[in-house]
Amino acid sequence: MHRLALVVLAAVALSACSPSSERAVTGEAGASAIAVTDALCRPTPNGRQVTGCYMTLTSPVDDTLVSVESPVAALAQVHETRMESNMMMMRELEAGLPLPAGEAVQLKPGGNHVMLMGVREPLRAGQTVALTLTFANAAPVEVTANVGQPPASGEDHSGH
Repeated sequence: MHRLALVVLAAVALSACSPSSERAVTGEAGASAIAVTDALCRPTPNGRQVTGCYMTLTSPVDDTLVSVESPVAALAQVHETRMESNMMMMRELEAGLPLPAGEAVQLKPGGNHVMLMGVREPLRAGQTVALTLTFANAAPVEVTANVGQPPASGEDHSGH
C-alpha cells in the first residue's frame, strides 16, 4: 500500500514538471481520471487573506468535487456565485460541485470557484499555488495553479 502511494506521488511530481497545464491522475483501483486545465489563483494585495482560484475540470464519468485543500491557506472551499435580490451572493457548495460525465465544468470569476481563506503569505503574480482536489469517486488530484489575473470576463469577490 505504501509503495503504491509512493509510486502515485512520484507520478504526480513528474507530471508537475510537464510544460502542459493539464493534469490528470488515476487512483489505485483504476478510478477514472479527472482532467484539470488552466488552474489559476488571483494574487492577494498586502493585507488581503482571501482570493479566488479558477480552473476547468473534466471527468469521464459522473463525479463531484467535494473539497479542496492548499498549504497556502487556512481554509479552501468550493463556492458558487449567484444573484439574489439584485445582489451578487456567494456561498459554499456544501454538497460539492457536480461534474457530469464528459462535460467541461469551468470554475471562473463570477461563477463557481475555489475560495482560499486565511491566505498565510501574499500571493504574487508569477508564483504557484498547490491545490489538492478531492472527489466523491475519483482519486484526489494534486494541481499546481499559477498566480495571476484571469482574463477579464466577469467579476468575483476576491477583493472583499
